[in-house]
Order: sequence, then structure tokens, then C-alpha cells
Amino acid sequence: MFAIDAHLDLATNAISLNRDLTRTSSEVRLLEKELNLTDWPDRGLGTVTLPDLRAGSIGLVIATIISRVAVRGNPVSMRSLIGWWSPAQAYAFGQSQLSWYRVMEEQGEMVQINSASALEKHLALWNDSSIPNDKKPIGYILSLEGADSVINMDYLHRYYEDGLRAIGPAHYGPGRYAPGTRSDQSGLTEAGKTLLKEMDALQMILDLTHLTDAGFFEAIDIYQGPVIASHQNCRAIIPGERQFSDEQIQEIINRDGVLGGALDVWMLYPDYQYGQDPNELGVKMEALVPHFDHICQMAGNSRHIAFGTDLDGLFGREQSPADLNTIADIQQFKELLSARGYTQEDLENIFHNNWLRVFRKVLK
Repeated sequence: MFAIDAHLDLATNAISLNRDLTRTSSEVRLLEKELNLTDWPDRGLGTVTLPDLRAGSIGLVIATIISRVAVRGNPVSMRSLIGWWSPAQAYAFGQSQLSWYRVMEEQGEMVQINSASALEKHLALWNDSSIPNDKKPIGYILSLEGADSVINMDYLHRYYEDGLRAIGPAHYGPGRYAPGTRSDQSGLTEAGKTLLKEMDALQMILDLTHLTDAGFFEAIDIYQGPVIASHQNCRAIIPGERQFSDEQIQEIINRDGVLGGALDVWMLYPDYQYGQDPNELGVKMEALVPHFDHICQMAGNSRHIAFGTDLDGLFGREQSPADLNTIADIQQFKELLSARGYTQEDLENIFHNNWLRVFRKVLK
């Protein structure tokens, strides 16, 4: 079944982790093991490359640029991978990630989806069964995970001209536009409120993922355009600030938004401690299904759930469900969900139709 994943940090893996995503995950793992790389826990354990996406019929993704501005004394924002000392540096680094996407386009590996015509053309290609998946480019909608690299509103318009169609204002720690996960629980900054109004005028997608509770409700009040939570699970199932409360989920449902189910074990197992083995914990992909069930019960339908796996989001198999080898395995959710009573229409909603409903509102 054609699938959409609404959150993948492809450029981070390609540029910051120096992974050749035109190879399979098994090839990338082998190379990293041969080089004995130990700078990140997921070395030799990656799960996402372009061939793996094709193998899983995941023909369209929201692909991120991540480029943070560091805050002195804050260990989350000072991590060398994503912490820069000025907005100008962050913007320049973001452009290096954009350059990688452009090269992938030139090589026929990817295609940017930034208009309605581009979307429908791409869907027609992926629906053409006479062409094998390995001959099809991966479509991507460009998103910022954390808006720190937007130097000012002029640069927002530059990004828009580059094809940017979605922004999550927050990421981890303090942010220029909004604090995020593992930061204080304050709301949007004044610059953040300005950003949302300008995004609204451009009819972009607002990604509410990583916002604090205070920031979330401020954003919902300010923003009038399409809202999503690209990779967000349920606090009622697994407690923690990284998950959304029922009140937050209901706000997204009320706005006809969609929540992408994430496959980070941290979000699937209660009181997860970094370094715990998913195999020993018994965490499998089916652990996501109760989150889907919960949202469906709240909504009364399956129109507000989909995939936003966040796989290889600075973690690999060491922090993914034990039965997941590569991202292609999300096709197993057809059987997992069917066994729980989800219909064919439900599956089509979850695998692609729900995200397409949101995209078509924006890509005009």
C-alpha cells in the first residue's frame, strides 16, 4: 500500500552523520561497523535510506531541515550536531541540508512537492504499477524542525521560495521562536507569535510537535491555517511531556488535523530509560496501535491518525521496536491494524489519505 511518512530527518543523516542514503540500510550499517564509528549510539543501526523507502512503498515524506541556535549553559541546545552560535550560522547550515535535497533531485532520487500539480503528478507516478518502485523518486515536502535558522521574516520568505511548506517552531531545549522538549514550560516568544502570523499569511502547515503545553495552546489560538503533529503519541497511553494530552489531541481533531504515530521506543514504553534494549523490554511495532486506537475513539473515526515515524531521528534499531529492521517494515501495520478491526478504508486513511487531505489544503 502506498504510504506517507510525515517526519524523517533525511538531511541530518546525510550531512551531519555522513550517511549515503542512496544505499540500503544494510550497506550503510556495514560501512559504519567497518569504520568502527562510535560517535552516536545508532552507528551501524540505521533504518532509513531511499532504497528502503521504495521497498516499503513509502513514496512521499515530510523531510526536515534541523539547524538549532545554541544557548550557553543548556546541554540540549549546545550539542555539536545541532547547536550553532548565531542564527546566521544556523541558516547557512540549513542551506547545506537543502543543497543535499537539491542534489538528490538532480540525481533523480527525490522530487520536491511544493504545489498541487507536483503532488498529483507524483501520486500518478506512484500509482502506476507498470513502473517498479525502485525506478521512482521519493517525493518530499520540506519542513523545518525548529525555526531557529529563520533569521527574520525576510528569511522565512526565502525559505518559502525554496519550497518550505511546513514548520515546527520548537525542537529540543530553548528556541528563538518557542521552547521545546526538555526546556522550561513557557510559551511562544514574541518572535514566535510573529512567525506564526507570517506563516498563516503564506498558508503553510504548522507542526505542533515538540511545543510545550503553554506554547501549544498559544499557537492554536494564533494560527488559523492547517495544523498537524507530525510525530506525536498520546500522553494518556504513555505519560510524559513529549506526548500530547487528550485536550491537545482534541484541539487537533477539531481543526481537522492529523497526528503522525512515532516509533521511538521512548514514546512507546512507560518510564523508558535510554540504553534499555527494546528486545528485552518486548516493545514491538504493535505498541503504536493503542495510540491510534485512543485517537480514533476520541474522534469517532480514523481521519486523524497516520505515520510520522521519526525513524533514524538520532536513534536507530537500538531504540526502535524490536521487530523493525528497516522503515519498509511499516507495511506490517496492514496486518497489525486489520487484526484490531481496522477496515480497508481505515488503512487507506492511515497510510496516505489523511496526510493527503492536509497537503491538498496547502499545496494550491
